[in-house]
This record gives sequence, structure tokens and C-alpha cells, in this order.
Amino acid sequence: MKHPLDRPIWSALTTRQLDFGAGTGLARRYRPEYLPFAATGTDDPGALADLAGLAQPGETLFFLMADPVTPLPGFEATTTADAVQMIAQTVPMPAADTAIEPLGPDDAEEMLALATLTKPGPFSLKSGMLGRFWGVRKDGRLAAMAGERMKQPGFTELSGVCTHPDFRGEGYARRLSLHVAARILEVGDQPYLHAYAVNDAAIRLYESIGFALRSTMHVAALRRIGA
Repeated sequence: MKHPLDRPIWSALTTRQLDFGAGTGLARRYRPEYLPFAATGTDDPGALADLAGLAQPGETLFFLMADPVTPLPGFEATTTADAVQMIAQTVPMPAADTAIEPLGPDDAEEMLALATLTKPGPFSLKSGMLGRFWGVRKDGRLAAMAGERMKQPGFTELSGVCTHPDFRGEGYARRLSLHVAARILEVGDQPYLHAYAVNDAAIRLYESIGFALRSTMHVAALRRIGA
């Protein structure tokens, strides 16, 4: 049996995040207001055909899995990349950090603006509803944030780690990553995360706080051909 994190999108949408998704028993996607992620449990032709029916012409879906992403009929690849999936082995318990505060629906527009500027990954006004998020404000501005995205039985993904360019170099990514990982461990889940394979700085940061490589991964953005 394959590991549930080999196809993390599929595992999330068929278990703990079922209510955030749409699709059939063969293909699933997050509803567009949350994330443009989609997946199948297998690469069988029937599953791929069902997946094609989940996107509108011109819409782009993102895929993330350990196996190479199978080309979908009726789609064209706009982006492909290698990634790594890292899982927490031992995460040091951070000291209390009063600068870190929870973020919620009232912060959604500011969170989206920060994510749009820094591009930690696909993010929408409702992405913050997939899990808990925390941030640091400086001079009244959201300087940095991090939170939870995909959830599978026993696992929660640390995601959305980003810092405004005006506030980089102050250690916010490390502090927030430690904070989120600790909160995930507190509820009994194992933290894991994804990073592009070329992002050496991020990978070194995550290694320094107790994350280790679990699997190489493949990322693809596929656009449904049409108007």
C-alpha cells in the first residue's frame, strides 16, 4: 500500500477535507474558492476522464504527487517542476512568542495580498479556512504568516509560509514555522510540508527545525484547453 502522502491532495479530499472538495469517487478537486488543486487515486483512464470533467475551459488545475503527473486528455501543461516533501522528525518546542497572533476571516484580504506578493503557493480569500493560520504584524502591517493547508488522517501540512519583502531577514519564517509545527504536534498530528526542489534556502531552514526529506514530488499546472 502506498503512503497517504504520496498523493496528498487525494488523501485529503477523500478523508478529513472531504467537505472542501468536489468530484466523484474517481477524481476530486478542491472547490475553486479554496484551492486549484486536483487529484485522482489512480491513473486509470476512467479516473483521468472524470478529472477532466472537473475543470472549466481555460481553467488551470494544480497537481502534486510522488509519481510523475500523467498527461490529461484535453489539458496542456503550463508549469512542471520538481519538489520535495519533508516531514517532521523532531521539532524543538519554541519559546512563547507574543508577537505571533492567530489570523482569521477578518484578515483574509490582507493574507491574500501578502500571498499574492510573495507567492508561497496557490492562495485565495478562503484558503485560510482550510486550517489555522498565524501571523506577525509590524508597524500595523501583516509582516509574515504561516498556517495549515492539507490534512490527512494523522498528518497536517505546514504551508503558506511567507514574509513581506520589507521585513525579510528578521527570522519570521523560522519563528512562524516552528510555531505552526508545534501547534500541529499539540493536536496529535505529524507536520509535513512541500518546497520546490530548487529552493535551497527554504529546505535548509526546514531541515534546521527538524524536518527531513520523505519523498521527492512532482508538481504540474495543467490548463483545460478551450476558451
